[in-house]
Amino acid sequence: MKVKILKHIDLLIERYPVLASCKGEIINAYNILEECFSTGCKLLIAGNGGSCADSAHIVGELMKGFKLTRKCTEEFADRLKDIDKMRGAELAERLQGGLPAIALTEHQSLNTAYLNDVLNGGLLTFAQQTYVYGQEGDILLAITTSGNSKNLLFASVVAKAKGMKIIALTGATGGEIAKFADTAIKVPEAETYMIQELHVPIYHCLCLMLEEKFFG
Repeated sequence: MKVKILKHIDLLIERYPVLASCKGEIINAYNILEECFSTGCKLLIAGNGGSCADSAHIVGELMKGFKLTRKCTEEFADRLKDIDKMRGAELAERLQGGLPAIALTEHQSLNTAYLNDVLNGGLLTFAQQTYVYGQEGDILLAITTSGNSKNLLFASVVAKAKGMKIIALTGATGGEIAKFADTAIKVPEAETYMIQELHVPIYHCLCLMLEEKFFG
């Protein structure tokens, strides 16, 4: 792994020394994500409560510029201008590169319809979306402080059946989801809010590393 990418983990641990125990899992997670995006695959993200908000937050960091400028390629800029000179020039100037990520938490019409129409559908909304969106090579990022969120466990079973990889972002015990995960980042805290406070710098670090790789 290049020094310019590793520097983000070094800074993370300098700022949050308690996360030194998670360094290996964070690197594993990064490598899984890099392979996914390098092969044109996508990331599905889900969580409950505060982790629901984190899911949308991560999508925001990946789908547009985070810290670096992400200009579209000259080739694509020329194609835009060939189609419409004026609008194409504006698009070429303002479009930003991104990495394909979907927060399964944000589709309320679908989720509430499934909850209403399907027996016990409330626990299966993430599983349903994983079944439809997921393809071999994609990743499910399951954010659960306990590691035992039932809806994420159902989604994980579907993800495995689809040939996807799973990254779990969880608390100290890892919970049941750790057995499904290709890597489980278990932050060394037990209280929900304390776990969530450490999840944010970890996923920011991963987003910075990915941005450095693909747009640096």
